[in-house]
Amino acid sequence: MPTRRQFLLKGGVLVAAGAAAAITGPTIFVRGARAADKSLKILQWSHFVPAYDKWFDPWAKAWGAAKGVEVTVDHVSFADVVPRATAEVAAQSGHDIHMFLGLASAFEEHVVDLGDVVQSLEKKYGKSVDLAHRSTYNPFTKKQFAVSDMWVPDPGNFHKKVWSDIGMPNGPVTYEDLVKAAPEIKKVAPQMQIPIGIGLSQDIDSNMAVRNILWCHGGSIQDKDSNVVLNSPETLAALEYTKKLYSVGMTQAVLSWNAASNNQAFNAQETAYILNSISAYRTAQDNKLPVIENYFFVPALKGPKATLASEHVMSGYVVWKFSKAQDTAKEFLVALVDASRESMHASKLYNFPSFYGAAAEAGTPVAKRAESGAAWIAAQCNKDPFGSVPADKLALLAKALPWSTNLGYPGYGNPAEGEIFDTYVLTDMFAKAATGALSPKDALAEANTRARQIFDKWRQKKMVAGGGKDK
Repeated sequence: MPTRRQFLLKGGVLVAAGAAAAITGPTIFVRGARAADKSLKILQWSHFVPAYDKWFDPWAKAWGAAKGVEVTVDHVSFADVVPRATAEVAAQSGHDIHMFLGLASAFEEHVVDLGDVVQSLEKKYGKSVDLAHRSTYNPFTKKQFAVSDMWVPDPGNFHKKVWSDIGMPNGPVTYEDLVKAAPEIKKVAPQMQIPIGIGLSQDIDSNMAVRNILWCHGGSIQDKDSNVVLNSPETLAALEYTKKLYSVGMTQAVLSWNAASNNQAFNAQETAYILNSISAYRTAQDNKLPVIENYFFVPALKGPKATLASEHVMSGYVVWKFSKAQDTAKEFLVALVDASRESMHASKLYNFPSFYGAAAEAGTPVAKRAESGAAWIAAQCNKDPFGSVPADKLALLAKALPWSTNLGYPGYGNPAEGEIFDTYVLTDMFAKAATGALSPKDALAEANTRARQIFDKWRQKKMVAGGGKDK
């Protein structure tokens, strides 16, 4: 008997949409008596694994056709996601659904509450993973400002031969390993001008990487109660560490990297370590690049105080208040989560379901769906259906939740955290400290002022708590 996945994939996108509806039952949102929405416009990022877009677009259109709705999907690069959102809010027109990566929280006041969507999904699949919940819900305003269908682990990518040549065949384990390894990598692989490829620029990978370093040294932007605590000895230690790492393992090139730069550097064998998802790996596979035989992964690195990594990216789908297709948009988001298995496969295991229960075997009781979904996810990673050698090369990804956390840790991804992410407050701080443009202490003071101003602005709007214990 064919598995559920085989049935869905064999039948194509129309069958996938229909089968999902049959398994989960219809979800209908009604906002007053009015004519049914006849069109739905979606703004979607251009996925880092292009195969995903080839699945998503026809899948979305097939879903719409089954509903009598014309679905339009437009793609933009990651760098254009926030500027397009800003422009559409200013114009009060554009798309109905807008996909964010990182956080959508800075736009909370312009979007509808999607609490009913999440409640519907929780009834079918159980709770989402906690880092998705903390990235899409504001506990102060009690608003579900976005829905996440997927998150992406952020492991370290290392060049096995080079690390073997310096006596560390399994790659780095701690952040201090990077400092120790960089000079040795230069000796055994002089062509690698950037032994450690961690960006310090205004791009998404750098934004995640500097947070990892900050958290692992015990620092954070806010505490769990939304008080600004950036100005701390732990943050200063993270900056001093990065200055040391930059001096031994990086060049000025990392100050202007974009989201693709570390991928390209690793695949060209110009660096021996990057912090990234598996998108660069899939590119190396698809193009049969020489690096592929030495392309391996390690979990989050251990710092002096913690072992943590941000999710690499996370979807945050919002529905604009100006949308005239809000009910249809909500139904679409439920259907997208329903298709979590197909989504994960279409992305070649890049996308991990935010609702693990949505990847469960059909017929699994709700209380067991998260467990069933986790088992299915692990099975994919332990035996990569897309040809990893060895087949379990991606097995560590299935164990990534314990060392993965949300933007805003140890609190929620509130609007202030969203604005700090979007305006690159942390990457600016780390870059200035690393290069000597400012002393670590002065770079921290400047960033702390920016952070406090941003938090104060959102507190005045009554959208962020805290303030009594800001440092």
